[in-house]
Amino acid sequence: MALASPPTVRELFSGFLGLGMTAFGGALPLAHRMIVERHRWLSEAEFVQLLGLCQFLPGGNIINLSVALGMKFRGLKGALAAISGLIAVLSAVVVMLGVIYQHFQHDPNVRHLFAGLAAAAAGLLIQMAVKIALPLRKNLVLAAVAVVCFVAIAFLRVPLLWVMLVMTPISVILTARYGDRFAAKPVKSAKPAEAGSAECPAKQGKQTGEGAP
Repeated sequence: MALASPPTVRELFSGFLGLGMTAFGGALPLAHRMIVERHRWLSEAEFVQLLGLCQFLPGGNIINLSVALGMKFRGLKGALAAISGLIAVLSAVVVMLGVIYQHFQHDPNVRHLFAGLAAAAAGLLIQMAVKIALPLRKNLVLAAVAVVCFVAIAFLRVPLLWVMLVMTPISVILTARYGDRFAAKPVKSAKPAEAGSAECPAKQGKQTGEGAP
């Protein structure tokens, strides 16, 4: 997939403004769709790498992602434009929803509404996790590191900070030393060999015909 031209400051602002207006229940899946699939500002691999950096830094992932993406393409102006677009409408909506929830939090219908939003957000996160994890199947080292991190956080309840501090240098060392060795290699086409093998009987038959009396 060919990437589009680098976004302007206005495109960064409008892109994250639309993301902030529609990102109810989780912004990362929609950010992936906006950045990679719709606008094609980053490739799948670049998005995963940038998201990994943003997860390592303190603060919200989507906030860090907007700043990092803006800095990557347009420097400080791009970072300010991206984060301003992201939080402009979002801040007003959060304040308004907070006021509404303050008055109607004991209403059963409101509770059901938020429960439905939580389920939808979980589905979006699972969908994004699957998309990010699919490229790892081509490299056994990265897949193993991802599994270890998942087990440590989800089952062993190890704090995220300690997992990142321990597994990040281990991942870098393993990838540098063994990443290429355990990476999936493209399968070469067997058509030339098949064509050559098909020619051999023909040549043999021709030679047999020539040698026959």
